[in-house]
Amino acid sequence: MTIKVGDRLPEAKFRVMTGEGPQVKTTDEIFKGKKVALFAVPGAYTNTCHKMHMPGVFQNAAAMKAKGVDTIAVVSVNDIFVMKAWQRDTDMNNEGLYLADGNAEFTKAVGLEFDGSANGLGIRSKRYSMLVEDGVVKKLNVEDVPSKVEVSGGDTLLGQL
Repeated sequence: MTIKVGDRLPEAKFRVMTGEGPQVKTTDEIFKGKKVALFAVPGAYTNTCHKMHMPGVFQNAAAMKAKGVDTIAVVSVNDIFVMKAWQRDTDMNNEGLYLADGNAEFTKAVGLEFDGSANGLGIRSKRYSMLVEDGVVKKLNVEDVPSKVEVSGGDTLLGQL
């Protein structure tokens, strides 16, 4: 079942890279008591994700934070090492929290996965943006086509704040 506005995020664990190395963070640790702008992408370094989606997120980061967003999070079905390298290459001001969902556990739990096996990608996340307040989905913008950024970009979510 796909998550919808008004639903509470399911319990899940992500991997994040810290100065001490990879660490596990739960949905509670990331979302409880916070306003989080969550951006999901099918894959780090893929053309649309790297060249179209992330630039728009971080061009709007300061404005989102000025409107009360505590955390800008990026989730993908990639491992923590890829996510850390991608953060280095896309988030020049270190404004985002990059969440590795390597086994697609969170992605499947929210019902926003798709099968990219025909293109050699395996199970991936749909492209979306989500505003989450204290663990509850307030806005959800899911792309119909993974190769487009029409409703899931930073500018769209900023306009919804």
